[in-house]
Amino acid sequence: MSNWTDRTAPSGDEIEAIARGVIETLPAAFAPHAKDIILRVEDFAPDDMLDELETDDPLELTGIYDGIPMTEKSPSEPQHFPDTIWLFRRAILDEWAERGDVTLSDLVAHVTVHELAHHFGWSDDDIARIDRWWE
Repeated sequence: MSNWTDRTAPSGDEIEAIARGVIETLPAAFAPHAKDIILRVEDFAPDDMLDELETDDPLELTGIYDGIPMTEKSPSEPQHFPDTIWLFRRAILDEWAERGDVTLSDLVAHVTVHELAHHFGWSDDDIARIDRWWE
């Protein structure tokens, strides 16, 4: 039996490193459009974000894209805040432990790509048609 007393949960920095690795390996058609996105890793979504999404349980939200999708941007209406992908460490770890059938790297990659897809202007339905992750 393994000695778990010297083990710790992955830190926010470790989750961020996985996500940055995903961004660095994007196909050439997408990579330039992802380079200016801010990546933030927090333990939980802020209360105001949960309120806006009408979500009571912070463990239900693993990530979110906060910005204007590329398909909706207009040069005549500049954006006054940076596009940001938020990843929520505790929710990701909770889902990873609950699922038990994926690696942490795969789950972080999935959440990161899902949020990047929103940046590129894809809806949840578009993503679901391409990414059959939940099946």
